[in-house]
Amino acid sequence: KKAALKFLKKSMKRYGRPHIFVTDKLRSYSAALKEVGAADRQATGRWLNNRAENSHLPFRRRERAMQRFRRMRSLQMFASVHASVFNHINLERSFYSRVNFKKNRAAALAEWRGLGAS
Repeated sequence: KKAALKFLKKSMKRYGRPHIFVTDKLRSYSAALKEVGAADRQATGRWLNNRAENSHLPFRRRERAMQRFRRMRSLQMFASVHASVFNHINLERSFYSRVNFKKNRAAALAEWRGLGAS
């Protein structure tokens, strides 16, 4: 409740008071909204929170792949390195012809090997 209240106050201070609050069904949000005095403006639907949840998907994908980490710090270190490597190596295949894709991938791998040798 304390964290939800802090988040709500901070976001309302920055963006103003919204007409409705779209949240998931955690009880901490309803308790915090009750304290703020906006409990009647909370919307918790099955698909209402999709925009917020979908913005977290890239990190969630990396997080799911690395569930064996016990500490959040090591997961964060991995995720930051993984993001830079993945952005460097991952070339969207569907955007290029096969010849250009292979050329770009070879260049990326050569640059990566050069970085690794340093």
